[in-house]
Amino acid sequence: MTADVKIYTRQWCGYCFAAERLLKSKGVVFENIDCTGDQEKRDWLVEATGRTTVPQVFIDGRPVGGYDDLRALDRTGELDRLLAGTAPPR
Repeated sequence: MTADVKIYTRQWCGYCFAAERLLKSKGVVFENIDCTGDQEKRDWLVEATGRTTVPQVFIDGRPVGGYDDLRALDRTGELDRLLAGTAPPR
């Protein structure tokens, strides 16, 4: 099973590019949702994640955070389990 990955980004965002690069380096196919100038999407993200920043990454519908969070998950091996769909629910 492969996880469903969505990443909410804005144009010209260095952390967004870094998160995309990390996911691509793992061969992950993901949906990029550009929030540039879309206040409705940004408001929804704040409601869904409690955060006002991008990127925001969702794996199998669960928010996992931004680039720093993704890197931390990668360092512990948890990101690979989440992407494979084998991590236990939190």
